[in-house]
Amino acid sequence: MMQSAKRVLTAAAAVLFSTAALAQPSLKMMIPANPGGGWDQTGRNLAAAMQSAKLVSGVQFENKGGAAGAIGLAQFVNAAKGDPNAVMIGGMVMVGGTYLQKSPVTLAQVTPLARLTSEWEVIVVPASSPHKAMADLVKAFKADPGKVSWGGGSAGGTDHILAGLIAQAAGVEAKRVNYVAFKGGGEAVAAIIGGHVTAGVSGIGEFAEHVKSGKMRALAVSAPAKTDGIPSLKEQGIDVVLGNWRGIFAAPGITPAQRDALVKLVQDATNTPAWKGTLEKMGWSGEFLAGDGFKAFLDQDTKRIAGIIDSLGIRK
Repeated sequence: MMQSAKRVLTAAAAVLFSTAALAQPSLKMMIPANPGGGWDQTGRNLAAAMQSAKLVSGVQFENKGGAAGAIGLAQFVNAAKGDPNAVMIGGMVMVGGTYLQKSPVTLAQVTPLARLTSEWEVIVVPASSPHKAMADLVKAFKADPGKVSWGGGSAGGTDHILAGLIAQAAGVEAKRVNYVAFKGGGEAVAAIIGGHVTAGVSGIGEFAEHVKSGKMRALAVSAPAKTDGIPSLKEQGIDVVLGNWRGIFAAPGITPAQRDALVKLVQDATNTPAWKGTLEKMGWSGEFLAGDGFKAFLDQDTKRIAGIIDSLGIRK
């Protein structure tokens, strides 16, 4: 009799376990960039956190790079409509890129789930530079904007936008920014250390080793307050805060309940030791903002980025 009861309990437990396993979603994740970059690292590390906590049964990735994420975004909008298990990684670069290129598809066509991370920007000069503080660089810039060159990533990207915002805060027309775009980090580093540009702009991690070695001098970060011992722009009288944020989006046409379930899944993943370890290892700032709050932030940031790109005079 006892053995029979045990068998019944074991069978019931097995049914419950298999039901729980079935309840775990299997996600399809669009990463609209080539493998190895920031969006790819964000998506794969978030998926690893979900899997380590057994929040999902599996994650299927698709990388589709090009046009600042617009190619992958277009495919996601068209192919994933109404799919509650489809997600996409994106960020600030996509906002600027789709606006600059006048893309027919934008982030307004997908469902915002959560902002995940932010990477602050840093302004550096070569060690030999006469500019010892941000005030020195701004003084020279205001005196003759064309003589001060700013080196960074692609035109219209986060680095270029930051240079434009600094110009506006300093009372200089943004379109007078003398911006030099480099294809890769190595090329930018060589130009900055060699004094071929006045200042360099990039994510704080990009220049960290060169600042530490004394080859570059860090003048300011775009964070709200001092970061890694570097004073913020705000602390130095330049009212600019800019984070290169990354986030996660769901497909168009899902229900509010489906959106809320995905938001909870993402939030649970960001509370795992695995994700917290990723933030520390990658030097990312955890800037979690979910659901309606993220949508409001996205709407505001889209307007801000469009405004600065227009003021830079680079949208044809």
